Amino acid sequence: MVNNRRKFKKTRNTPKTCFMEDSDHHLTQSGALVGSSDDLLTEILLRLPVTSILRFKSVSKHWRLLLSDRHFTRRYDIDNHSKSPGLFGCDTYVPYDAENPSTPPFSSLGSYFDRPRVRIVQSCNGLLLCSTHGPKGSKAAPRYYVFNPTTKQLALIPPIHESLKVRKTISFMGLAYHQTDCVHYKVVCIRSLEPDRDLFKIQIYSSDTREWKISIETFSADSNFFQQGVYWNGAVYWVTNYHKYLYFKLDVEKLQTLPLPMRYRDRLHLIATYFGESRGRLHLIAYRNHHDYRLRLNVYEMFSGHSSWFVKYQVVLNALPGAFPDIISRYGVSYDFKVIDVVRGKEEEDTFVVLKIREKIIKYNVHDKSFKHIYSLPRPSCFRENSFHRYTETLSSF
Repeated sequence: MVNNRRKFKKTRNTPKTCFMEDSDHHLTQSGALVGSSDDLLTEILLRLPVTSILRFKSVSKHWRLLLSDRHFTRRYDIDNHSKSPGLFGCDTYVPYDAENPSTPPFSSLGSYFDRPRVRIVQSCNGLLLCSTHGPKGSKAAPRYYVFNPTTKQLALIPPIHESLKVRKTISFMGLAYHQTDCVHYKVVCIRSLEPDRDLFKIQIYSSDTREWKISIETFSADSNFFQQGVYWNGAVYWVTNYHKYLYFKLDVEKLQTLPLPMRYRDRLHLIATYFGESRGRLHLIAYRNHHDYRLRLNVYEMFSGHSSWFVKYQVVLNALPGAFPDIISRYGVSYDFKVIDVVRGKEEEDTFVVLKIREKIIKYNVHDKSFKHIYSLPRPSCFRENSFHRYTETLSSF
């Protein structure tokens, strides 16, 4: 009886054992097939979050080379539309999704640089243009760097000139980069030629040649014109509170005039409250005077041919004063808030505007007109309007 039971037990388990062994064999074969085919492996890896891509670089030398290859990183960025999970305010990271906040790409920006007093100058499609100013009280000219906060790659931009006097003539430094039309990033510098005259020239640094070159452009402009630049569609754009918008085409190195929105073309002064790019679109929010700056904003979008602006979104903020009384100015005649970002979603209904009301960061959906408080700034007084920069994930290397 005992022997019969044992035989029966062995006979009963044999098919299960064979099935498990067979399954393991097929899994091993499948894993070997994926591992031996770069094309199949690439299709799988393209669907993973960027944190997994960075972690998988340590699997093997082969995987590291595959995941670092420019063809893969470019396709990954394009397929994932260079996801924007949040923004930087000084050294503070603000996630856009308050319910499922993304992990900050770094705990302290200064830990990656060789000098103190690090400042983000500009964010451009995943890369940051940063500057360091040395110890407090230092009279040394700032150093400029390009930093990828996703991959932690850092590059020092060589000085535009060895002379400290020349380097102190810099009026603007801006970054130009995109995965499709400007794969080798460029730094555009505008510096004054004469201290008593508003005469400027443009110099360009390319990560491809690693050299500065002087553009053919020499031009006159107001000294306060070049405060904030935006890269879009092969050019760097400037919008200020003057009756003139300019853009510099990088391929032909030519400075051109950008039209104003139609309704403001007869105005001498136009106050731009927001100017930026998102998902390949250039956006502008502007008003004529403080009385015009109410709770209804037009978000303009530029046609690709630079012919004119059109109203893409209307932002209606009538419900905000009830939810956030701080938005009402101390005199009760206007509203105190700043637009710090316009983010196009992968789907149109996911597009939102980011507002700053005192120390609060508010996310407003332009389609369903819903809004929510997503963050409270620790020191609101130090966060100026131009101290906010969007964080965009990119695997780009340089």
